[in-house]
Amino acid sequence: MFNLIFLELDTVAQAVAAVAPVEKEKLSLFALLKEGGLLMIPLLLCSIAMVYIFVERFSAIKKANLIDSNFMLRIREQIVSGNLQGAKSQAKNTNSPIARMVEKGISRIGKPVDSIEKAMETAGKLEVYQLEKNMSALNTISRIAPMFGFLGTIAGMIILFFNIQHEGFSLEGIAGGIYTKMVTSAVGLIIGLLSHVAYDYLNAQINKMVNKMEVAAAEFIDILQEPAKN
Repeated sequence: MFNLIFLELDTVAQAVAAVAPVEKEKLSLFALLKEGGLLMIPLLLCSIAMVYIFVERFSAIKKANLIDSNFMLRIREQIVSGNLQGAKSQAKNTNSPIARMVEKGISRIGKPVDSIEKAMETAGKLEVYQLEKNMSALNTISRIAPMFGFLGTIAGMIILFFNIQHEGFSLEGIAGGIYTKMVTSAVGLIIGLLSHVAYDYLNAQINKMVNKMEVAAAEFIDILQEPAKN
């Protein structure tokens, strides 16, 4: 009788174990990234370069935008009063693309207005060129990172099918191989997307700076014409 009871208990235990939920294998992000293979190295370099360029350019553009709102008012006061040296000193001591452009205009006072405008336009273009430093590299990263990702996936798929040909067909092996080889594509797309967003954002900030420089240049030309009106 006891043997029968133990047999029934054992049967129940086996049934419970059979229907008990199996603990799912946890997916480690680090382990998943390692499965990407050697092409994860250039993707890593792209991500580091992206972060560095964005932080460096963001800081430079933000610093370029830091200028006293009364800067042009003080320049006007100095020019109208005839103190050109004071106006030049004011512009020279202000670290801003607008100030350097205005300084170039002050140094050309006495020449025709067209000549002054051209000199300021050239100085402004040089300042914008400095603001756009390394921006082309950021744009390049946004385009090549997804390519590296797709290349890694294709290389992984080639290896996977080569193994199937020589080792035989295995559904679990194929499923595992495919999801790990797609890692490079996902990482490449993420890096490319972030680089594209960073590039567009920095470009928008540079365009704002260009607009401010154009307004300052127009205001400076108006200042030069004020004494003639009085």
